[in-house]
Amino acid sequence: MSYQAPVKDWLFNIEHLAGIGQIAQLPGFEDAGLETAQAVLEECARFNEGVIAPLNVVGDKQPSSWHDGAVTTTPGFKDAYRQFTEGGWQGVQHPAEFGGQNLPKTIAAACAEFLHSANLSFALCPMLTDGAIEALLTAGSDELKATYLEKLVSGQWTGTMNLTEPQAGSDLALVRTRAERAEGGAFKIYGTKIFITWGEHDVAENIVHLVLGRIAGAPEGIKGISLFVVPKYLVNKDGSLGARNDVQCVSIEHKLGIKASPTAVLQFGDKGGAIGYLVGEENRGLEYMFIMMNAARYAVGVQGIAVSGRAYQQAVAYAGERVQSRPVDGSVREAVAIIHHPDVRRMLMTMRALTEGTRATASVAAAAFDTAHHHPDPAVRQQNQAFYEFLVPLVKGYSTEISVEVTSLGVQVHGGMGFIEETGAAQHYRDSRILPIYEGTTAIQANDLVGRKTARDGGQFAKSVAAQIEATEKDLAASGSAAAQSVAKHLAAARQAFLKAVDYIAANAKPNPNGAYAASVPYLMLTGNLVAGWQLARALLIAEKQLAAGQDSAFMQAKIGTARFYAEHILPRTLAQSDSITGGADSVMALPVEAF
Repeated sequence: MSYQAPVKDWLFNIEHLAGIGQIAQLPGFEDAGLETAQAVLEECARFNEGVIAPLNVVGDKQPSSWHDGAVTTTPGFKDAYRQFTEGGWQGVQHPAEFGGQNLPKTIAAACAEFLHSANLSFALCPMLTDGAIEALLTAGSDELKATYLEKLVSGQWTGTMNLTEPQAGSDLALVRTRAERAEGGAFKIYGTKIFITWGEHDVAENIVHLVLGRIAGAPEGIKGISLFVVPKYLVNKDGSLGARNDVQCVSIEHKLGIKASPTAVLQFGDKGGAIGYLVGEENRGLEYMFIMMNAARYAVGVQGIAVSGRAYQQAVAYAGERVQSRPVDGSVREAVAIIHHPDVRRMLMTMRALTEGTRATASVAAAAFDTAHHHPDPAVRQQNQAFYEFLVPLVKGYSTEISVEVTSLGVQVHGGMGFIEETGAAQHYRDSRILPIYEGTTAIQANDLVGRKTARDGGQFAKSVAAQIEATEKDLAASGSAAAQSVAKHLAAARQAFLKAVDYIAANAKPNPNGAYAASVPYLMLTGNLVAGWQLARALLIAEKQLAAGQDSAFMQAKIGTARFYAEHILPRTLAQSDSITGGADSVMALPVEAF
């Protein structure tokens, strides 16, 4: 089926949950109100539906290929990328100073979902470029900014993130890539990087690699890591491209999903040393790379939402067409479309509720980011930065984990045809599976949530979020509707389960770290579940008011029904998660290693 971007749902979130009216009052965003958001989203939807989405299946069947160091991308990708850059889509949220549109993340996040829903493999290329731009904006010298940013923001050049090495996955303390001082303040880079997304391709004229490495004599471990810009082609002083740099793609990976995205093994320095340029100060590379990583982690969470939304649309379309079995209530004697059957409805509602809940969370996180970076009051900036940082592991961890659940349900709705590649349901399932892994596994996100975001302050910030949720419960109780009362009851139970888990994490992180961290992923899933349910509860309250005012009754009724389903079917998972967190640590570590 053809893809339809969820413009209306995003506009609802942008207006009512993210508060675009307040965002548009921030310095620099004065022209970024609801009208701007609607115009941008509608144009973005047209582009992705018409140009990018039709290439999704093509990319799965005809993935990128490698030959003699060169990568040829899927037929149609090169032209689609040209149209992407000509439309200015790479620069949506980047500064006008470097040719961007300077729109808030609150709007850009919606554009990102549309692109990733349309074609996950294609969208990874601009996603990594976004991260490179953020890193250079924050830590790059004026010279590096002048040389690279305008070309990256336009999309004329693309960016990559080079962390992983054969012996060093997520443990960056083991990075061995070395940097030796060269003429003119440059460095020569030597080493191997693996799993480099869009590390080599033919859609743009240059690739700007951001590479972690160690300068000779640097301290051991993460304290001795620096960050370098290593372009595929060296750049002349006039901005034109010069000689080919000493970086080669020696192979690309053959993968379960996202097949059209070339995942490269890059070799630096086999022919005398790849020329690299230091970003910021020596030995602060990991700090700078985290800027790129945090941007990418939020973006990967949006990827999870995107593939969930695409799988849901396809499942609904199939369920409306596939005729099988008479209804269990005996309302008609002949077979009906399977969308009439209760269990199919349950699966579709689960897919819908999880997708809309995580989308709502992402929209609120984006607004917190914008406020944290642009509000004139330092205290407000600090508060929103803390909230954004609390939400990032949830957006990344919870949204991607549920994407695997949602796409699996999409296969199930199709039945046996879901297991057959021709329907396309299997591609979404395969594509989703990488999302809880790359840019920091779910466990890494969960450890961050436990250590930095909960235990560090004794759970105080987590409890402040719970207090905001309790305020929403009071608003629900005041509504008086049956839907609001039901949501209030389940939201309160989930919040109490969360507080119980917070107390356990705060009390055990230091004296019993194995116990606290054995519970880290269940804690993340509980928290992500609660926050998504909270945002849908807020959406319900708004939808009730809009419905009473006669606004778009079908959409508002669906929003109310989805929120109620989430509360009654998804939020109760938190109770079991809380019990496993607070009472299940000992059994996790009970068996000796030899017993496995």
